[in-house]
Amino acid sequence: MTAVHDLTYRLVIRACHVLFRALGLRISIVGADRLPSTGPVVVAANHSSFIDFMFVGEAARSQGRLVRFMAKQSVFDAPVSGPLLRGMHHIPVDRAHGETAARSAYRALRAGEVVGVYPEATIGRAFVVKDRADVKRGAAYLALRTGAPIVPVAHWGVHRIFTVDGRYSLRRGTAVQVLVGEPIHPLPGEDADALTTRVHTVLVSMVDELIDTYPQKPAEPHTAWWWPASRGGGAPAMHEARLLDEEARLKADAGRRRG
Repeated sequence: MTAVHDLTYRLVIRACHVLFRALGLRISIVGADRLPSTGPVVVAANHSSFIDFMFVGEAARSQGRLVRFMAKQSVFDAPVSGPLLRGMHHIPVDRAHGETAARSAYRALRAGEVVGVYPEATIGRAFVVKDRADVKRGAAYLALRTGAPIVPVAHWGVHRIFTVDGRYSLRRGTAVQVLVGEPIHPLPGEDADALTTRVHTVLVSMVDELIDTYPQKPAEPHTAWWWPASRGGGAPAMHEARLLDEEARLKADAGRRRG
């Protein structure tokens, strides 16, 4: 994309920076130089917030790259976010016609773009990476088809600002950590399942590292809705989160059918 075509994207980035300053966010990005500065790249990130794309994109921007995120169709249909997402050349994903999104992502990679994928597909309410069985293989398929490396990007703390179930906070000074991992290249003879497992293992480890080093750990973990149950926090345990995620999906599907 030319700079002219990316005008909307750059204006949105400026707006994000204004928001970051207004909230006084303490943003730490480590390893951004691991993301290739040229050529096709598949970015695979964990998903815990409606706005985590801002911070994943910020890590890539420091390398002069703009990420074309794959996002669900309903976000493109919304009156405010839709025009912005289309203006930034993000890629809509309709679950009923996933092959259309795959072709768009493939074309973007062939053009040397960075394509952002959330292997978990939807925000997980446990606020840790979902189990391998709940992770999609889209990033692996794109990498195998195009030869692009997969760059894992983990973040932690974004969900404290804005996430599912009406959870949000305008509290100033929230710490947000972003960690960019080493590029993951497909191995000879490796299939999508095996590659997805490798990416998943790396993302789990990276998120665990960010939680271990998070500078704003709660004084009383069990009262903190955003702290993982596996660390004694108030977030739903993994099995509970899976049920809540499925309940929310069914409710959303029912709403779309009524609409």
